[in-house]
Amino acid sequence: MIPRNKIEEILDAAKVEDVVAEYVNLKRRGANLTGLCPFHLEKTPSFSVSPSKGIYKCFGCGNAGNAVNFIMEIEHLNYIAALKHLANKYNIEWHEQELSKEEQFEEKRKATEKESLQIVNNFAERYFQEILWEDEEGQTVGLSYFEERGFRPETIKTFKLGYAKDTWDALTNKAQSEGYNLDLLKLGGLVKTNDQNNLYDAYRNRIIFPIHSISGKPIAFAGRYLIKDPKSPKYVNSPETPLYHKSNELYGLYYAKQSIAKQNEVYLVEGYTDVISLYQAGIHNVVASSGTSLTEGQIKLIKRFTNNVCVLYDGDAAGIKASLRGTDMLLEAGMNVKIVLFPDGDDPDSFLQKIGAVDFTAYLDANKKDFILFKASLLSEEASNDPIQKAELIKEVVESICKIPDAFKRSIFLHETSLLMGIEEQVVINEANKIIRNNFNKRAPDETTLQEEHENTTIDESWVEQVQDLQRNDVQENDLIRVLLSYGDKEFSDEYVNVANYILHELAADEIEIEHPVAAQIIVAVHEQLSKQDLQLGYFIRHDDPIITAYVADVMSYDLEISPNWEKKFDVIVEPIGTNYKQDVSSSVLRLKIKHIEKLMLQNQKELEAFEKERQHDKVQLNIQVQMLLLKRRAELAKSIETIITK
Repeated sequence: MIPRNKIEEILDAAKVEDVVAEYVNLKRRGANLTGLCPFHLEKTPSFSVSPSKGIYKCFGCGNAGNAVNFIMEIEHLNYIAALKHLANKYNIEWHEQELSKEEQFEEKRKATEKESLQIVNNFAERYFQEILWEDEEGQTVGLSYFEERGFRPETIKTFKLGYAKDTWDALTNKAQSEGYNLDLLKLGGLVKTNDQNNLYDAYRNRIIFPIHSISGKPIAFAGRYLIKDPKSPKYVNSPETPLYHKSNELYGLYYAKQSIAKQNEVYLVEGYTDVISLYQAGIHNVVASSGTSLTEGQIKLIKRFTNNVCVLYDGDAAGIKASLRGTDMLLEAGMNVKIVLFPDGDDPDSFLQKIGAVDFTAYLDANKKDFILFKASLLSEEASNDPIQKAELIKEVVESICKIPDAFKRSIFLHETSLLMGIEEQVVINEANKIIRNNFNKRAPDETTLQEEHENTTIDESWVEQVQDLQRNDVQENDLIRVLLSYGDKEFSDEYVNVANYILHELAADEIEIEHPVAAQIIVAVHEQLSKQDLQLGYFIRHDDPIITAYVADVMSYDLEISPNWEKKFDVIVEPIGTNYKQDVSSSVLRLKIKHIEKLMLQNQKELEAFEKERQHDKVQLNIQVQMLLLKRRAELAKSIETIITK
C-alpha cells in the first residue's frame, strides 16, 4: 500500500510542465505551453501543457493526462513504477509496504478524520459569513470594518470573509444544534475548553479570514481583533491539523493560480488585506506568506505556476533585512526574484489606497529591481565607509549569488555587484568560487537511479487502448463533465447553491443516465462529495486511477486561446473563458437534454415500426403522439440554447 499522503507529495512536487519539458521543447503561448507531440509524428505543434490545471493534451493524437500519465506513456511504465520514477526524480523518500490490519484501520481512520474535519470547516465558513451579512452585530461591526477598508461587497463575498460575534459560545451552540462533532471542532481550533472544562468559541469579536487550499476548500481561519486589547493577540489562528500545515500554504493562491500562470509572475506580500486589496484593484496574481518567513513548502507551491517572483516589501528597513533569508531560498530554488520597495511607513494595501489602482500598477512596473542588486545596494549603504563591515557585506551578497543554480546568471550578478560595490570583479569571482567549492563538498552522494528496479515495471499496453476507447464521441457528456469540474463549486442560484447541485438536480429531474463509464463514475463521486458537503473537484485530476486522470485532462483541455489582436486590431472585446460560466453550464445541460430526447425519439421510432408491422394501430397512434411530444420538447430546448447563446 502507498499512503495517499505520499502520492499527494509526489503530485505536488511533479509540476507537469517540468516533467514534460525533459522530453519536449516547450514554448509559452499565453497561459499554456506548446510543443511537438512526443507520441506521434507532427510538423506543427499540437501538444499543449496547462500549468494552472496540471494537465497536458495533444490535440492531434488525443493523448492527455497529468504528470504521472505522461511518465507512464513516455517511459512505458505502470502506475506504481511511474510514481516511483517521479519520487526518485524529486528526492522523495519512497516506502512501499504491506500494511497490517491494524495499520490499514489507522490509515482509514486518518482519512475519515480529515474528511470529517473538512465538513466542520465548511460549516464554520458558512456560519461566519452568515453572521457578517445577516446578523445585526456582524453588519454593524464586521461589515462596516470591511467597507471602511474600501472592500466592495463582491470582493468580501469572493474571499468569503466573515465575522465572529462578541459572545463566548455562539458558534459552539450553533454547531451543537446542527449535530457537529465537538471533538472535531476542538481539533480544528474553532472551540476550546477552559480550566473548568467548559466549551467556548476560539474566535470572538473578530473579523474572519478563511484560508483556502489550492482547490478552494476552507482549511483554516485567521481572526483579527477590531478593538485593541493588550491581553489578547492581534490574530487568533487555526492550529496545525490534518488539513492545515501553515508552512505549506499561501493565502490567496486559490484565487491567484490561473492569473499567475497566465502572467507568468507572482507578487508576494505579507498580509491578508494586501492580497485582497490588490485583487480588488485588478492585480490577481498575488499571494501572501501570512506573516511568516517563507518556507520550502510555500516555494514549491509557487514553482508549480511560475519561476518569476516579485516581493513587495513594506518601507521598513528592519523588516526587509528579516525577509532576506526567505528571498535567498527563492534564488536557491532557481527562481527569478525582483523587489518593489514602498515608501517608509506604507505597506501594499495602504499605498494602494493612497494613490489608486492605476498609479499603483504603474509604480510596480517602474520600481521593480533585481533582488541581488537591491540587496547589494541596501548593504552597501549600510556599510558606508567601514572597510571591515563592507567586506562582510560583500561576502553576504556573494553567498546569495552562489545560491543561483544558473551559472550564466551568477556571472552577470557577480559582475554587477563588483561595479555597484566598487571592488575588483576577480576578487568577487574568487570568493564565489570558494563558496561554491565548499557547498559542493557538503553535498550528499549522487542520486541512485531506478535502472535496476526497471524490471517488471513496464506498462500494461491495454491501458493505452482503454484510454483511446474512452475518447469516443460522447460530446455532450464530456462537455457536461467539463463544466462540472470547471465551475462545480461556483455559485449558480439561490435554489441550487452551486453549479454541481444544479447539474445533478437536472440529471435526476429528467432521469438522464450518463453512459460514458468514467463520466458516470465522476457523477457518482461528486454526488457523494455533495452529500458530505465536501466538494473537491481537483481530486479527479489527481486520482489514483490513470484512466480517470487521462479522461479528465482530455475534457478539461481547450484547443483555443483568445488572441489579444481581436481587441487591438478590430476593437472586438472577447471575454475570457469562464466569464459567463452560468451560460456555459446552462447550454451544456440543455445540449445533453437534447441528446437524451433524441435517444428517446430513436427508441420510440423503433417501437413504432415494430407496432406497424404487427398492425397494432392503437399502439401506433400512441407512439405517434409520444413522438410529436418529443419533437416539441426538442424544439423548446433548442430554442432555449439559442436564447442563452445570443442574449
